[in-house]
Amino acid sequence: MPISLHHLRAGDTSRWAVHQDGRWGDLGAGLADLLARPLDQARALIEAAARAAAGPRPGDGTLPPVDQQEVWAAGVTYLRSRDGRKEESGHGALYDDVYESDRPELFFKAGPGRVVALGEPVGIRADSGWDVPEAEVGLVLNSARELFGYTLGNDMSSRSIEGENPLYLPQAKMYDRACALGPAIVPSWSVTAPFEINLRVERDGEVAYSGKTSTSSMARSFDDLADWLFRAMTFPSGVVLLTGTGVVPDAGFTTRPGDTIEISSPTLGTLTNPVVTVGR
Repeated sequence: MPISLHHLRAGDTSRWAVHQDGRWGDLGAGLADLLARPLDQARALIEAAARAAAGPRPGDGTLPPVDQQEVWAAGVTYLRSRDGRKEESGHGALYDDVYESDRPELFFKAGPGRVVALGEPVGIRADSGWDVPEAEVGLVLNSARELFGYTLGNDMSSRSIEGENPLYLPQAKMYDRACALGPAIVPSWSVTAPFEINLRVERDGEVAYSGKTSTSSMARSFDDLADWLFRAMTFPSGVVLLTGTGVVPDAGFTTRPGDTIEISSPTLGTLTNPVVTVGR
């Protein structure tokens, strides 16, 4: 199994740990520290910790795999995403233009304090009637725009709000419990893209929706998305960039409170979250 980096709760504090082949070790550094270093230095530190790993899991709870990092997201990077946006909106030509243009759609998703961890509830807005999970690969980028690692992400989305007017996208995408990441970060040097991504929604013990895609179906490359994000912004502590979804349920499906969302990838793990209503 590849090395994975975990953000763990340890009593009243937190720590970052490395895991490989059933062995755990304390990293002795936070993610912000690692992402401020050149990639080769961060890699050396992680691999040294992995070689020394010999103990049990050094924490009693799972935290989101961020500490000081913002989460940004890209939209309409898959053909299915473009078609889904057109399906929900009366502004279909707008999404054709975004899908085909040189400049991608990029938007702020969450600050580190709003990111949900493995096992914690994700939310659907109380003022929305059509809501879906968006299963995505997240790029963990260091301060120099180097690709440090990957994680799984759930970019919860209100299709009814964005569909009413594309300018409502911030309200459709940014609210409490709208972003889940995890279960861990897998270093970029230990796995190879493309990645298979599976989405399953369970309801009352049954599978209410399932679908899958691969990042090989993306219309844009990881490097292209990262380049656009860094063109006019700096991220001294690094950043997580969600790369869009290729799994969009048909119009007849909406997520409900009490559902359980599972996003999985053979190489990046499984991110599972129950669903609750947020807001009024």
